[in-house]
Amino acid sequence: MVEDYISKKDRIISTAIEIICESGLSALTTRNIAIKENMSEALLYKYYGDVDEVLQDVIDYYFKFDKGIRATVTAKNVSYVEKIKAYFDSYAVYYDNYYALAVIMLNYEELLHNMSTREKVTEGILERKKYVCDLFENAIKNNEIRDDLTSDELSLMVTGIMMQVTLSRRLVYNKNTLQSELNESIDKLLNILKSE
Repeated sequence: MVEDYISKKDRIISTAIEIICESGLSALTTRNIAIKENMSEALLYKYYGDVDEVLQDVIDYYFKFDKGIRATVTAKNVSYVEKIKAYFDSYAVYYDNYYALAVIMLNYEELLHNMSTREKVTEGILERKKYVCDLFENAIKNNEIRDDLTSDELSLMVTGIMMQVTLSRRLVYNKNTLQSELNESIDKLLNILKSE
């Protein structure tokens, strides 16, 4: 019944994300989408001209909530360290609730080699990085954390932590949530960096 309220394009995007999560980016074909959606490939072409168009919408969906998350974190009346925690916590909750979507992060390299997704992925990654750098830069300026590392280096570290935690969860079953694992790791890093 709920499926009646979801558009066919949204269902195709969701199916594409599931295929990528289950079998990898190379398994994303119009044939595999049609089989999983229980439709003919001809009907799929009514919605999408090819698999690259589907993949573009997958990338749009992946970055869909970024502006809202940034606006929410920016509006918080808390320290920059707390904003950093809130920012990564938002993504952890999102990826915990939509496990398959987090796998897009693990396919950045291949998506950057695809001409139809390269620009969107680059823009999304750079916007995320800039925002995190700005948060760290302000935390350093406000003496919330030491300036031993640049905001760029810190941004790379926390992004690397997020990617590694996401990858580890795909390798080994873990009863803890992504949120709890990621928050624990980022808390440890921020505690090490605290200003005296």
